[in-house]
Amino acid sequence: MENQTKHKSGFISIVGRPNVGKSTFLNRVIGQKIAIMSDKPQTTRNKIQGVLTTNDSQLIFIDTPGIHKPKHKLGDFMIKMATNTFREVDLILFMVNVDEGLGRGDEFIMDLLKDVKTPVFLVLNKIDTIHPDKLLPMIDQYRTRQTFQEVVPISALEGNNVETLLEQILENLPEGPQYYPADQITDHPERFIISELIREKALHLTREEIPHSIAVSIEKISKEEGKELINVMATIIVERDSQKGIVIGKRGAMLKEIGQRAREDIENLLGSKVYLELWVKVQKDWRNKASNLRDFGFKEDDY
Repeated sequence: MENQTKHKSGFISIVGRPNVGKSTFLNRVIGQKIAIMSDKPQTTRNKIQGVLTTNDSQLIFIDTPGIHKPKHKLGDFMIKMATNTFREVDLILFMVNVDEGLGRGDEFIMDLLKDVKTPVFLVLNKIDTIHPDKLLPMIDQYRTRQTFQEVVPISALEGNNVETLLEQILENLPEGPQYYPADQITDHPERFIISELIREKALHLTREEIPHSIAVSIEKISKEEGKELINVMATIIVERDSQKGIVIGKRGAMLKEIGQRAREDIENLLGSKVYLELWVKVQKDWRNKASNLRDFGFKEDDY
């Protein structure tokens, strides 16, 4: 009788300082846009689970907020959320940006990881941006500070060595059940992903003028009977009147552009035509108010 392949599954946390490419990696692996990407730090605010299912395995990835020393209540919440995952998972991917080299932010994270019992992989991302000769000395720099289960250089953007990393992850996971249906790629409700897609466009288009003091609240999602059309009403929340003017733009041009770009991604997500209505509202200092954090999907017991 032939040996049947045993089913493996597990939860993998992706940690790293802001902007090292965690969301790019997750989107590459899952093959669909579920984590927002921006060249601004701090764009991922909630744990986003991406689920990769094959015939004999299921990998559940948790993309945590970029870890940095917090400056406000939202920052405290984000660090706590990221470090809480260390105990809950089967494996931790500590992702670093080789283009920037080892910095104080990486050392801060390694201090958080040093007493963790969960196996830790060092994943050196963005190898397409440096000369190969620089890679080995950089790996040695990290290895002198901490022992890692595996060290894997990749380019999440180009896809280099990503398959190798997935094989190494699989080798280190336990036997386990299929936690999610095979066709499910994330455990986040569509409402959350829609809000993130809108926020991504607002961050991307306003660039330096608006920091990450943007939240998006989905007011209503409804389907018109007899029509292949989904109506989405959403509010972009900023902290100051000046930011509201920037997001709306001259004669509403910026808001219109945000809406058009977000609608395309939302239509891809839902597989349907979408009518998107956007509003902008000022809620001063929302990042430091527990009630506002709760309204925007951050659980009270997490901050």
